[in-house]
Amino acid sequence: MSTTTLPTPITKLGFDHDYLQAFEDKLFIEGPQTRRRLVNFFALLLFATVIATYGVLSDSTATVIGAMIVAPLMGPIMATTAAVVMGSMSRALRAIALVVAGVVTVILFSYILSWVVPDVTISFMSNGEITSRINPGLYALLTALGAGAAGAFIISRAEIADSMGGVAIAISLVPPLCVVGISLQQGQLDAAGGAFLLFLTNFLAILLAGGVVLAVIGLGKLATTRKHVRVRRVGFVMFVAGVFLVTIPLALTTYQGVIRAKENKMATSEVQKWLEGTSYQMVAVKVDDRVVITTVEGNGELNPVQGLANQLALVLEHPVLVNVRTLPAQIGMSSNP
Repeated sequence: MSTTTLPTPITKLGFDHDYLQAFEDKLFIEGPQTRRRLVNFFALLLFATVIATYGVLSDSTATVIGAMIVAPLMGPIMATTAAVVMGSMSRALRAIALVVAGVVTVILFSYILSWVVPDVTISFMSNGEITSRINPGLYALLTALGAGAAGAFIISRAEIADSMGGVAIAISLVPPLCVVGISLQQGQLDAAGGAFLLFLTNFLAILLAGGVVLAVIGLGKLATTRKHVRVRRVGFVMFVAGVFLVTIPLALTTYQGVIRAKENKMATSEVQKWLEGTSYQMVAVKVDDRVVITTVEGNGELNPVQGLANQLALVLEHPVLVNVRTLPAQIGMSSNP
């Protein structure tokens, strides 16, 4: 009596150790192809820096997204956290050294590239690609944690490797570094610090979230010796400490943003009440510390500004200087055809 052996379905939900060799070959830059892969890495990094720098300066979101896809900086960051999970100190140090070299390269190159751009075309007030990267908050950290986890899951599975481009778009690595270079060239040290904080947030979040995912799916089983286990433990302690440290300024920025939004909302409500009974309509209200700038549109007489100032001071709980800007409105009606 013959027996028929049915094919065994794939049931591995964790890391497939049959994929380990390909995983290591793809992630770690080592072996006989090291020089060629390093040349490829820095060539792509320079191309991405050119695209990102001028994309930021031209305030072009599509161009900046293109730079995110080209940039190879995610690779050595993922290699760092994978090496820590595997307990390989030598691999982790080589990967982190490549990250540092890449960071310095992008900042210096973007500094040089922005040197040829007229200063009058660089705005730290109206350029959205710059302003969105110099005041990061907790949302940036949460996004980076999600992207880091997704990236680690993707690199651990050969069948979904094509999805890595989406992670590159979701998380911002090279563009913030380009903003650092641009800001330094313009002498905007606060902006440079904010943009570097965004990069540091993304970097540490990838290390932590990516490391957790790789450990959970079973890559950490390769850390069998005490030395390997110690490297992994120390690495994760450093990841957690780093994320905790960047959370402090991020939380402060977020808190300040919430306070500003609350004050703007209260001020808007008071301005709308102040305009009742007039022909004016509110265009914009902005609370900037103790100055409230109000733009209104219409014709005729306005109510006394002093009354608005007194009410705003009462609501905001501090003295304010009110600046009312009026825009004359012209209304025309067409004649019958």
